[in-house]
Amino acid sequence: MRRAYDVPVPEEVLHSPQACDDALNRAFGFLGKRWNGLIIGVLTRGPAGFSGLRRAVGGISDSMLSDRLSELAAAGLVHRAVDPGPPVAVTYELTDAGAALLPVLDQLTAWARQNLPVERCAEQDRAG
Repeated sequence: MRRAYDVPVPEEVLHSPQACDDALNRAFGFLGKRWNGLIIGVLTRGPAGFSGLRRAVGGISDSMLSDRLSELAAAGLVHRAVDPGPPVAVTYELTDAGAALLPVLDQLTAWARQNLPVERCAEQDRAG
């Protein structure tokens, strides 16, 4: 049985430095920013107001939530809708680009449940 690592590799590949794909680097740079992934995760359940998001994403300050929502909107992942009221109401929801992340987030969630047990994560949090 031939294994994938038994396949000959061209010499130039063997001596080239490893580099991360630029698109993957951008994705993790943005989604890996604290709170962004969690906010998107909450919005996968449907539109939400600011206070609903703040409650759902425990531990985030109002100013940080506002900053992150602005970033997500600027990136085209979240739409901010203002109902002039009265009373004025602001609702946030995923755009088509944001909703396209759902399969990825579902897969990431399934992977985390299987490979990052709660006990292990709590242990790492205590260790610093």
